[in-house]
Amino acid sequence: MVRILEAGEAVCAVPSGATVVIGGSGGGHAVPEALIRALEAHYLKTAEPSGLTVVHPVGIGDKNEQGAHRLRHKGLLRRVVCGTVVDAPGIAEAAAREDLELFTLPQGSLSQLMRESAGGRPGLFTDVGVGTFVDPRLGGGSQGAPAEDPPSEAVEIDGAPHIRYLPLRPDVAFLRGSTADERGNISMEEEAYFGEMLSMAQAAHNSGGQVIVQVARVVPAGSIPPKQVKIPHFLVDTVVLDPDQRTTYATASSPAFAGQERVDVGTLDALPKGSRGLIARRAARELSPGAVCNLGSGISTGVSIAAAESGILSSVVLTNEQGLNGGLPMSGLDAGAAVNYEAMIDQPYQFDFYDGGGLDTAFLSFAEISARGDVNISRFGGRIVGVGGFVNISQAAAKVVFSGTLTAGGLEVAWDRSARALRVVTEGRARRFVSAVEQICFNGPLSQQRGQEVVFITERCVFRLAGGGLELVEVAPGIDIDRDIRANVDLDFSVAEDMTPMDHRLFDASY
Repeated sequence: MVRILEAGEAVCAVPSGATVVIGGSGGGHAVPEALIRALEAHYLKTAEPSGLTVVHPVGIGDKNEQGAHRLRHKGLLRRVVCGTVVDAPGIAEAAAREDLELFTLPQGSLSQLMRESAGGRPGLFTDVGVGTFVDPRLGGGSQGAPAEDPPSEAVEIDGAPHIRYLPLRPDVAFLRGSTADERGNISMEEEAYFGEMLSMAQAAHNSGGQVIVQVARVVPAGSIPPKQVKIPHFLVDTVVLDPDQRTTYATASSPAFAGQERVDVGTLDALPKGSRGLIARRAARELSPGAVCNLGSGISTGVSIAAAESGILSSVVLTNEQGLNGGLPMSGLDAGAAVNYEAMIDQPYQFDFYDGGGLDTAFLSFAEISARGDVNISRFGGRIVGVGGFVNISQAAAKVVFSGTLTAGGLEVAWDRSARALRVVTEGRARRFVSAVEQICFNGPLSQQRGQEVVFITERCVFRLAGGGLELVEVAPGIDIDRDIRANVDLDFSVAEDMTPMDHRLFDASY
């Protein structure tokens, strides 16, 4: 029979200096919150364990006090390796002070690395991230204190540049499921996300480490249908019971997120009024019947609602990097979940599909765009964010649609319905179209070498990447190119001979 402990007892198995892998995604999706909370409390009481290396492919937290943010206390962590810290502000702040080492690496590569590590292979070899800030030749994704032993190295394969992400040997795995039986078999029938729970358990077990799994209930041995077992009992050392665990931080329980029921999409929240709704509606026009697409975080999550509005949702396949295929991906703190999906697969396999060029169109957000089409989302204005799945998603998709406002920080625009003209009431304080980005997360010149179609959508205009730079292809009614666009960007762009006005119906629906 499996050992069942309180969370506070279970975390005593974590020694100082250990490498801890943590499962879960974003806003609480299959996040073992009880274990993270107990680890924080144990450290604050005893100052042990210290100097941990924590690895979690997806950013985890509620952007406030839960998730990885709990581990921010000085001395607890030596290093964090993850996709993003946007959900864990305390980790970002500690990294900015150089209280810890922080490497924000591609979510997909870290996810696949769990599988490679489980198999005892010599790491993950990939070209994902070459030419971006995660490339060891360009900083290796380092965002915090300097490190003498970075988690990746530059290599060449057949004369071409690649990255080797070094294998992990986890001492402890913090994982989560829905149900454990008395032997320790784990199922995930109520979870919104599978992630790489199995690979993490295998990697820790095969390294001689401890596998600790948080669940909502324990049932008699043999009660779980064999095909529902996600982690077999021989990989599990300890089970921690948390009957109050939530589907996500924002949603206490959702059979729809678990794929157990369908919902009427008409009952979901409508797109917000203003620029976010407008940009999502314009981005959705880049969808084509039969296309397999990814929706990234931020403003691009609205594309799913816009697609439902326009009636095209049923003729495309929307996916997210967490492994959900079909249906309608969620937004806000529930981003990473989906409703009415047709399949949930383990995250490493979703990224295999993305990295291999399976996406027809990717919808992503931007923070900065450069004159040559480079895109930054990872560090800007003194803020550390990281990249999540952005690098994997953007590098191999046939078409990439980047969305955001032309400027940021106090931007206010208004739509004059009678005149059918957009007015800039107050311009944003920060310019987002710049001569050079702070960190390269998407490499414009390499994208053109790959033959990708690249579109940049804002509330007042649309650009495409062509001829080594940006070309203006659409302008909102009422917008003056020199006054409202050129005067508010720090780069040169060309104007397409076939430039057209943006459809006024988009603005009628959005303002």
